[in-house]
Amino acid sequence: MMSTDWYGNPFLDKWAETSTQMVENAIAANRAAVQAWSVPEDDDTGTETPPLDRIEPAGDLPEWHAEMSADDPTEVSVGDTFTFTKTISDADVKSFAAASGDTNPLHLDEEYGSRTRFKGRIAHGTLVGGLISAALARVPGLVIYLSQDLEFLGPVRIDDRISANCEIVEDLGDDQYRLRTRVLNGEDVAIDGEAVILIDDEPDE
Repeated sequence: MMSTDWYGNPFLDKWAETSTQMVENAIAANRAAVQAWSVPEDDDTGTETPPLDRIEPAGDLPEWHAEMSADDPTEVSVGDTFTFTKTISDADVKSFAAASGDTNPLHLDEEYGSRTRFKGRIAHGTLVGGLISAALARVPGLVIYLSQDLEFLGPVRIDDRISANCEIVEDLGDDQYRLRTRVLNGEDVAIDGEAVILIDDEPDE
């Protein structure tokens, strides 16, 4: 599902991604975010890395905020929603460029960006879409992405605070679910789409 409504015609090449590419780059975005936010690693002292939903960003970076709406926080059902909010920082964009190899100057060079239709730098679309994966990380169980369709409706700029919202809209059976996925930039929808996930049992400790 792709749209040319906001960007005009032709659609910017860098934003024309297949569902498979979106999933791969969402994974890269999450890895880059972990690197940018200085998440501690396990060491030989017996100290374990805390679960991601309890990790606080390092230094003066904006805090993460996560919410879920469910009658039973240990199970999922149609109507449950999961939201993840953070501010997109300059460090996020640069780390994602390094992790993904997408060094398009539109994302890294303010002077270059000022001469485009965006009138300044914008974040990578796949970095912004990666927040959907962050929201899904709050779903109970082991979440496995099966598919993701995205429609890019507007840009996200450095220091924009955005929220990814995922709502379970259909139980497909066999522990698979269809979700409505959106990324909101204030009241504007930056990304709209759908995903299908598989929820496995957590591995034994």
